[in-house]
Amino acid sequence: MSPLKITTANAATGPVLAVGGDLDYANATELRELVATLALRPGQRLVLDLTGLEFCDSSGITALIAARHHAQKAQADIALAAVPAHTLRVLRIVGLDQIFPIHPDRESAVAA
Repeated sequence: MSPLKITTANAATGPVLAVGGDLDYANATELRELVATLALRPGQRLVLDLTGLEFCDSSGITALIAARHHAQKAQADIALAAVPAHTLRVLRIVGLDQIFPIHPDRESAVAA
């Protein structure tokens, strides 16, 4: 089990959160609470860089959906970057790849 690690950076288009480790029942609320503190402005893009994500359960998926709702409420966009294959498979199975823009890396997610 890898502890969840979230680092925040700012890009010209908006905040970038790098999420690493396990995003699961034990700590998904940490991501939800952090995202809720972000003061997004209309037209900004919240990027969740999942490069270091090792595991994501249904609580983690729910936290990603909550981040999308937070962005939508602020009239901002959201994008996922570098989604690991195991998580991408789940997103595709449940159809979330249709509502989340998914990019191969952080740079393309920020630039999109």
